[in-house]
Amino acid sequence: MLRIGFFIPEFPGQTHIFLWRERQALAEMGIEADLVSTRPPPRAVASHSWAAEAQRQTRYLMPVSTAGLASAGVEALRAPTGLARGVSAALAAETRGGAKQRLRMLGLLAMAARLKMIARERGWDHVHVHSCADSANIAMLAQRLGGPSYSLTLHGPTLEGYGPNQRQKWRHARFATIISRLLAGVATREIGPDLPAVVNIAPMGVDLSQIRRSHPWHPPAPGKPLRLFSCGRLNAIKGHDHLVETVALLRARGIDTHLEIAGEDEQGGSGYHRELQALIAAKGLGDAVRLLGAVSEGAVRDALERAHVFALASLNEGISVAIMEAMAMEMPVVVTDVGGNHELITSGQDGILLPPERPDLMADAIAGLLADPETAQRLAHASRARVAEAFHHRRSAEAVADGLARTLPGAELRLRQARTT
Repeated sequence: MLRIGFFIPEFPGQTHIFLWRERQALAEMGIEADLVSTRPPPRAVASHSWAAEAQRQTRYLMPVSTAGLASAGVEALRAPTGLARGVSAALAAETRGGAKQRLRMLGLLAMAARLKMIARERGWDHVHVHSCADSANIAMLAQRLGGPSYSLTLHGPTLEGYGPNQRQKWRHARFATIISRLLAGVATREIGPDLPAVVNIAPMGVDLSQIRRSHPWHPPAPGKPLRLFSCGRLNAIKGHDHLVETVALLRARGIDTHLEIAGEDEQGGSGYHRELQALIAAKGLGDAVRLLGAVSEGAVRDALERAHVFALASLNEGISVAIMEAMAMEMPVVVTDVGGNHELITSGQDGILLPPERPDLMADAIAGLLADPETAQRLAHASRARVAEAFHHRRSAEAVADGLARTLPGAELRLRQARTT
């Protein structure tokens, strides 16, 4: 069996359910993925039923004690040549902000030394990083220090959102996985010759054995409220304000519309949550729109089962796992055509895609489904079939396993042996 580090920033966060599933799928393939993270997330966003167990299993690089820093220093000095490579990489890294950011990059060497030490103690063959931001810098510096090889997953919705120094992060990686064809094109243009030789395109996915309806989907009964559900962290990029406006427009047409939004802001409720709540109050929608905060995967499934339509008004996405989960629940989805969402949905066939920042068009589409329950039923049936066809949860794990088999010496044989035992 291969043993790797599974490096996820601020794990377990509210959007990390697909990573928990990917890790389980890797175990079924003969890859033991030990959890490592930068720091624990804010308590308010660690909402999943498995979050406490995940935190118990995770090694965190921060916060670090004085003794921990001393141990990192000793680890860095174990290989003087590696230390020279690590310092050289930190000094050569692309940064923004002058001397302060250069010092910050040098500070990441301490985290890299801790990662190298944990990898040595745990016997990792490799580290897979689910980020292209600072976690990728740390893994790259750990490799330069003499630690294990590493690989990356690019989730998006953009490459530039992961900060500078991209070419160096990708140059030293054994392989990479990218969640959409759109993002793969961006990486090819921006990274160019520094891309690793092996780049697999594979979306994140959902476990259809876990996400399924207990009762068939039905449109709202005559005279009953229309229930919408949305799921996504509370951030302006998710377009929740446009979705609130959509509800206002539907209610102005006399459609008794109610919306639940699952998700929390990065500050655990003290950031964009307050702005969105103020908008809801200003529009007089306090009885019609509920912000649920970060909730468990079971609560999300229950809310999806209660809803008549899933709606997401994002301004950008990689490929939304929240949309996949809604489609797996065999219900109509009305979402914006941003990022890689068109790789998931064929509009009019298994969902409806609309331009972003157009709540009027979203209101029209939702009202149209209400007026045409046969079309709504057809989209509901087609949605789960689309996810089952191409977006099951094993695809991303298979892409990581393939990258390991093709680039890590001895990995292919060990994985083959694991499959036969």
